[in-house]
Amino acid sequence: METAVLGGGAAGFFAAISCKQHHPEMKVVLYEKSEKLLAKVKVSGGGRCNVTNACFSTSQLVKNYPRGEKQLRKSYEIFNVADTIKWFESRGVKLKTEADGRMFPVTDNSQTIIDCLMSEAENLGVLVKTASPITGIEKTNEGFILKFSGNNEKQVDKVIIATGGSPKPEGFQWLAKLGHHIEAPVPSLFTFNIPNNDITSLMGVAVENAAVWMEKTKLKQQGAVLITHWGLSGPAILKLSAWGARTLNEMNYNFSVHVNWLGELNEEDARKKIAEEAETANLKKISNTRPFIIPARLWLYLLEKSGITDDTRWADLKRENKNRLINFLTNHALEVKGKTTFKEEFVTCGGVSLADVNMQTMESKPCPGMYFAGEVLDIDGITGGFNFQAAWTTGFIAGKIL
Repeated sequence: METAVLGGGAAGFFAAISCKQHHPEMKVVLYEKSEKLLAKVKVSGGGRCNVTNACFSTSQLVKNYPRGEKQLRKSYEIFNVADTIKWFESRGVKLKTEADGRMFPVTDNSQTIIDCLMSEAENLGVLVKTASPITGIEKTNEGFILKFSGNNEKQVDKVIIATGGSPKPEGFQWLAKLGHHIEAPVPSLFTFNIPNNDITSLMGVAVENAAVWMEKTKLKQQGAVLITHWGLSGPAILKLSAWGARTLNEMNYNFSVHVNWLGELNEEDARKKIAEEAETANLKKISNTRPFIIPARLWLYLLEKSGITDDTRWADLKRENKNRLINFLTNHALEVKGKTTFKEEFVTCGGVSLADVNMQTMESKPCPGMYFAGEVLDIDGITGGFNFQAAWTTGFIAGKIL
């Protein structure tokens, strides 16, 4: 018996390892089209590899997936966050949890994760073949025929597809030919371009707790926002892009985003705080006193936008300027024109429809004997280790159950 695993990323390696571990008599061959293995693992988390997230409740965990929330519940009953931690730590890779729940190897080096996966695959006897792109796949009564360049073919019994996402529908055409419905791929997890706006002069300024929402939609997120030389980034923006992936694509990435730099404080709260400041510090310059926890550079910028000069005292603040300031603080509208995607950490919304997959076995319904793992599926999580957790889980199940 032979199983072919297509794709040398996180899901592919975990699937191949799981398959060989649970079926030691099986010949397992992993095929990677490029010469690089685990490339995404290498660059993820700034080169540290955000392995998973310390979210141990399945009901809470699945809420971090714009696509796949309902279906992943069954999968996480089989292999969850605690299982991931145990798996790596039992192989000598200790993980640490940061304040926001993200988990990394204590070495802060993604090479630790790569070495662990490569070593485990080698010790179990998984054969790894790089520079081996599959040009086609055919279902037969005996299994599958893999087609390679130069008219070379290989007969195998089972196939695990872990080829990752694709930015274009054509990248899934070979799976559609086998009877799978493909959800159109569109980008997820991207930052917002705001060209020709002076807010970019604040590049590097970060607000730890801001609220962001999209005009004419119900999309809203809260969290850290980073101002960059091209526009807005940070966890709150990335989450908004993930939940709004299809909506933003339909808008061709031209829309208005609103920012409340004060996070949980609303317009009424801001007005009250400013009134208190005007009373207690009436002779002080507004530019020198901040009634809110926001960066000084942002405060001075918003004062200027509101027509308040550096030497204006609280006692001299005009109603018109005060109203403008409150609006900029709690409802700053910015015109987004385009997105920026970090290609190394590219995540797509879309892929093989989950309706075509048994999420407790990862087996294809229209094509029995074929299994799926990772981002080739219409599953994507927000930033924070959730995409890797989905890769470990789906890979583990696909390898174990087949």
